[in-house]
Amino acid sequence: MNTSHTTAKVALVTGALGGIGKGIVLALAQRGFDVVASDRRIDADAAATLREAMPSSSRLACVEGDLAALDDHPRFVADVFAAFGRIDVLVNNAGVSVLSRGDLLDVSPESYDLNFSVNTRGAFFLTQAVSRRMIADQPSGIESARSIIFVSSSNAAIAAPERGEYAMSKAAVAMMSKLYAVRLASHGIAVYEVRPGLIRTPMTQVAQDRFDTLLAEGFTPINRWGTPDDVGRAVATMASGDLPFTTGAAIQVDGGMHIHYY
Repeated sequence: MNTSHTTAKVALVTGALGGIGKGIVLALAQRGFDVVASDRRIDADAAATLREAMPSSSRLACVEGDLAALDDHPRFVADVFAAFGRIDVLVNNAGVSVLSRGDLLDVSPESYDLNFSVNTRGAFFLTQAVSRRMIADQPSGIESARSIIFVSSSNAAIAAPERGEYAMSKAAVAMMSKLYAVRLASHGIAVYEVRPGLIRTPMTQVAQDRFDTLLAEGFTPINRWGTPDDVGRAVATMASGDLPFTTGAAIQVDGGMHIHYY
């Protein structure tokens, strides 16, 4: 691994090899970041495709890690920081959805536990571990030079009974972002939340026909599917420190779906 000195900031992106995660990695690389891409399993072909799509000036390291496996967090965090010597930005993007959409009265404990173990519990304790290391390496810093970014969902605020366990886990992430914003501000670490709406990814394919129909009827003010690049550009803006005097904010990347209008 190339650990030579560089002035580039370093970002850790979880769930980085596909979908929204890949869009985030590419947007950060376009802004000059070196990126540590993590996923539960590192597929060599997916990692090579990601590397080819990045600017040659940005460095990429890949580290495997299962957020739900808390016992492995110390190893994972050590490997992540070892890749380029530091982490300036953590993007908590990794997440799972429900085992099957359906009646709220039929939600299984397995699906409930899966969503909270990854989306909420895993993200909370990874942020805790990374924050401790960031503070130990640099107790204070310039405002907005370092940040933690949580990728939640429009379902953090918009009820979705057909996948209630997912919506509840993301609502918890929304509060998590506010709590960490308060705790880390004195160390010069800003915290943000991004709430994607209808983003065309493999995870949303199961509901594509339903939302295609709604969009044909004028579902959102910006009436189209979003892309991973839409989310990535929002994350890169936050990570680059372009929102000074801002922390704990939630940015809706949803085409205006959150607006109640008639």
